[in-house]
Amino acid sequence: MSKLEEFRSYRERMNKRINDIGSLNVKRFFALDSAVYRDGYLPRKTKEMLGLVASLVLRCDDCVSYHIVAGLESGITRDEIMECMEVALIVGGSIVIPHMRRAVELMDELFEEGTDG
Repeated sequence: MSKLEEFRSYRERMNKRINDIGSLNVKRFFALDSAVYRDGYLPRKTKEMLGLVASLVLRCDDCVSYHIVAGLESGITRDEIMECMEVALIVGGSIVIPHMRRAVELMDELFEEGTDG
């Protein structure tokens, strides 16, 4: 199983579990999270890039993976991902580098599988 398949499978399974046992507040938060990334004044692609930068600075590997995958689905390119990482590096400093490594590893896997960018 690829890293991407593993990530998606785990995320889907655990999000379902959280929704099954979570309160209305948890369900509302999940719904709000989905709604915020839809096209609005800013296109979804831009929002995914913002999410990627924030996730790198906050050092959340799951979030970084999610925003790379969602970004690719919304049309983000490899070069745009790299520029996002540069912004995160400047904002967050060298502590972002380990997360960049894992992000590039995932990105390489995605592009190897034929995902265009």
